[in-house]
Amino acid sequence: MFIQTEATPNPQTLKFIPGKPVLEDGTADFRGKSDADASPLARRLFDIEGVSGVFLGSDFISVTKTDSEWQHLKPMILGAIMEHYMSGASVVDADGANDEAEGSFDPKDADVVATIKELLETRVRPAVAQDGGDIT
Repeated sequence: MFIQTEATPNPQTLKFIPGKPVLEDGTADFRGKSDADASPLARRLFDIEGVSGVFLGSDFISVTKTDSEWQHLKPMILGAIMEHYMSGASVVDADGANDEAEGSFDPKDADVVATIKELLETRVRPAVAQDGGDIT
């Protein structure tokens, strides 16, 4: 298994791309070990000293660190991701991902809502993804 890494504009966050699907739908954001109950992968990553945040997208895992150095953390994170995928465990439990909410709006506003959704998908989501995140 080959896992690519990609820098983000935030030097505290590094994006890991395992080459396999991470989440099929939505995203999941874990700000601490106590938030990671719904994700075996996030729990495994939080077991590494120096990891302060885990964000799961469709095809990537963003890891945020504390004051530790990437040169020390990166091999442990790569190992944890590889071990997780080799174990066959799920990335998140059944209700662990944040579902994308459709919201409600007046049917008269359907054209405006469609335009906003298109802009979010074509402009905002790619910009946020460069920083290792996603939008819902």
